[in-house]
Amino acid sequence: MNCGDFGGQTVAAARRGLSDRFRAASVDTPELDARILLGMILDLDLSGLMAQADRVLTAEEATRLETSARRRLIGEPVARIRGVKEFWGLPLRLSAATLVPRPDTETVVELALELLRAGPDPARPCRIADLGTGSGAILLALLSEWQSGYGIGTDLSEDALQIAAANAGHLGLASRSAFVACDFAAALEGSFDLIVCNPPYIRSADIAGLAPEVRDHDPPLALDGGADGLEGYRRLVRQVPGLLAAGGALVVEMGQGQSADIEAMMTAAGLTLHGPPKADLAGIPRAVAGLNLPS
Repeated sequence: MNCGDFGGQTVAAARRGLSDRFRAASVDTPELDARILLGMILDLDLSGLMAQADRVLTAEEATRLETSARRRLIGEPVARIRGVKEFWGLPLRLSAATLVPRPDTETVVELALELLRAGPDPARPCRIADLGTGSGAILLALLSEWQSGYGIGTDLSEDALQIAAANAGHLGLASRSAFVACDFAAALEGSFDLIVCNPPYIRSADIAGLAPEVRDHDPPLALDGGADGLEGYRRLVRQVPGLLAAGGALVVEMGQGQSADIEAMMTAAGLTLHGPPKADLAGIPRAVAGLNLPS
């Protein structure tokens, strides 16, 4: 058993040492990552780590911490080491087949809820589709807020769909959700009040230059948007308009500088833009909506 640098250390010393190693390796958030990983190993929150600061790690705990530290030092995100990421206040399980949900994507949820709440009946039932659902993040966030909603998540990856279904069950949303393997909306029928999507939008040539946490650990299928980053949107606008109910909305996430092209695709498909794109917390246009207005 190899305890690495943590054998015989107290909780406080291990936390300081781990922070120092991460800082020396230019990890963006060394103290936070150290706290999260140590808390994961010891099953303690921040107050628990402080209360047990003088306890000495067991050999098993030291070994597990060393293993986790090495994974982080080669660029694996903390969320993947833990296997869980919080999104919209919901703990979501992850796998190699799913993106790590990012705070920027909550902008899609915010815009979608604004559109639903602007309708004539805030409590009305609605049918939601999340295309390329991954971990189910967007769909499950919406269902957690819209108690009379029913949602379908689609994905090309069967492994991702298994994770999404498991997340739905864990969050008590299995009875109001279903998951289907297909390319975006290819297997869907009927009409939807809301369709949401975070398609792959990174230009193929740009993937090699992404941060290691993304490039080496997020599934390529969820990143690669083709030569110009817009191939997924082209498939979307071919499939979606016929599935939107009258007054329904398509809300998509987009990358920086892509809004004009995506808005043009939506209008060419007969959708009416819902105002300017909604910006994320950094002020970058992140979500855009197209409406299927009644004739």
